[in-house]
Amino acid sequence: MKDTAKHQGLRNQLIAVLEQKGITDKNVLEAIKKIPRHLFLNSSFEDYAYQDKAFPIGAGQTISQPYTVAFQSQLLEVQKDHKILEIGTGSGYQTAVLCTMGAKVYSVERQNELFKTTSLLLPKLNIRPKHLSFGDGYKGLPNYAPFDSIIVTAGAPIIPKPLMAQLKIGGRLVIPLGEDHQIMTMLIRKNDTQFEKHEFGEFRFVPLLENKN
Repeated sequence: MKDTAKHQGLRNQLIAVLEQKGITDKNVLEAIKKIPRHLFLNSSFEDYAYQDKAFPIGAGQTISQPYTVAFQSQLLEVQKDHKILEIGTGSGYQTAVLCTMGAKVYSVERQNELFKTTSLLLPKLNIRPKHLSFGDGYKGLPNYAPFDSIIVTAGAPIIPKPLMAQLKIGGRLVIPLGEDHQIMTMLIRKNDTQFEKHEFGEFRFVPLLENKN
């Protein structure tokens, strides 16, 4: 579990790349600068951990490209103590970014293998989400709702209705929508029945699967 000056240097280079690509939220950049992404990857990828690329993490899932993590995090406009629902814990890297930004994170993962690995890893890195659970992301976490924002880290064919219902008025839901290619989509809840929709171009994600595995 080593994090060296070399790793920090590589992170500083990654921050420069993210800034060139248009990430401006200082809190997002600071969080990414602090988090040892190489510890979230299989050690065979360690030398590549700070390239702006996605990598496999097991169970057919990936750790998202840092730009994608930064882009989604920036859309959320995270404030300290915001209550955030994350659908798709995966490696826990996005979870770590949100926790480091001061959010209270509630996260759901449907692959048991990843859920177990990440549940052990995060405390070792002193990253403490409010709640990690093994379950179906389509259902969200109604017992903990409402949330200031919701982030979905897998491509979804539709916006799951339960997630819309679990969002506070004024809250943001960020989700990649689509089958093969996804359009990054943000819904802002205006009132009980109305949502304002924004689209931010194409991204690629693994699919959001229903039911647990």
